[in-house]
This record gives sequence, C-alpha cells and structure tokens, in this order.
Amino acid sequence: MKIIKAKDYKDMSRKAANIISAQVIMKPHAVLGLATGSTPVGIYKQLIDWYNKGDIDFSEVTSINLDEYRGLDHNHNQSYWYFMQENFFKYINIREDSINVPDGSNPDAKQACEEYENIIHAAGGIDLQLLGIGNDGHIGFNEPGAAFELATHCVDLTESTIEANKRFFGSKDEVPRQAYTMGIKSIMQARKVLMVANGKGKADIIKKAFFGPVTPEVPASILQMHPDFTLVGDEEALSKIELD
Repeated sequence: MKIIKAKDYKDMSRKAANIISAQVIMKPHAVLGLATGSTPVGIYKQLIDWYNKGDIDFSEVTSINLDEYRGLDHNHNQSYWYFMQENFFKYINIREDSINVPDGSNPDAKQACEEYENIIHAAGGIDLQLLGIGNDGHIGFNEPGAAFELATHCVDLTESTIEANKRFFGSKDEVPRQAYTMGIKSIMQARKVLMVANGKGKADIIKKAFFGPVTPEVPASILQMHPDFTLVGDEEALSKIELD
C-alpha cells in the first residue's frame, strides 16, 4: 500500500491525475475503471486540461465504470452514464463504443450483471481502477457487510446512501432503491487500484479502513491486501494517520 499526501483537493486531484495519465502514456490501450461522485471531478478536469494541451490521448482507451442506478437509462440526468459524459467523456477523444457503464435500464438484474462481467473479461481486465470511499467505508455500491467474493451484482441501497443522494433528485422518493455495481472481487482483480479521499469527514474512515482489521464491515479494508494499491489524500483526510 502506497499513501501519497496532498496539500488540498486541487493538489490531490493533480497527483491522482498524474497516476492515471502515466498509465495511459505507458499503455495507450489501457482499460480504466472509473468512478462517479464529487471527489473525482477535479481529476477529470485536470485530465481534460492535459488532453487539450496535447499531453494525453484517449483514443485507444477503454473505460469501465464502477456502477449505475437500476431503473435509470443512459439519458436520465442522474444516471452515471450522463455524469461521465458531462464531466469527462464529451471533452476528450475516447471512442463511444469504448465507454462501458452497467445497463441500468435492463430490469433483468442477473443478465445485466453477467453481461457487465463479460465486458470486463473481454477487455482483458482493468489496468487501473479509480475509487472514492464512503464515510462507512463503502466502495462502489458495496456497502458494509458485502461479501468480498462477489463480482458485479445488484444491491439494495442503504437508507444512509439514499439520504446522501437525495440532493441530486427532486425528492427522496425519486432516488432509486437499487444499483448495479462491480463487486469487491471485480475491484480486487484490477491490476492497480487508485483511491482518492479529501476533507476531514474522511479522516476517521481512512484510519479505520487502512490501519484497522480487514473486515466486510469496512469494505475498503480489503484493499490492504491488494498488491498495487495507492491512496492519494489531502492533509485533512490523512490527518489521523502517521506517515513516515
């Protein structure tokens, strides 16, 4: 496990974007596992800036996103497909047929999840998986208690997740109650894993996840066992751990 300390959110975003950029430069046809949420937005902005300057080329990259709400199609303005288009994809030269997000519009959960696992395997696996971390240690939509051996699967969202996401919808009642997500097994099979965390609200869970026991009650804790895991956090997020 490698921990990189950043000064603030902007510095964290730049340091994490550097790692992703290096992956693409070293392997132009890289398979990138991408994440949504507010934390990665700064990374995407930095990568767009470097793309506009001609420093990075995404034309051969394949993207595979972590998760999607069940019941939302790609065009819904709260779908994760839409989020990725608005915050990253439409500003770079990635091919549309190389963009992969779970099909939230497919009501057949078993089929949707199996098809997504097939996409991951057909791509040759994920070279670098980008993650954030929830205040309870969840990664993707793998909530506390999620089995470590699960691949892509359908999850019932917890009340706390629904509550946290209601600000993006007209009301709490509009928030989907389920999602399709890569499982812990899918994430752990990525060749590299990169997590970003910022703000003092993440300090407790960072200490618990990476300096406490490995347990399904803290899903991110399994990343202690990953052979190539990097955490980039700002000063506040890393404030409760001691670094050499």
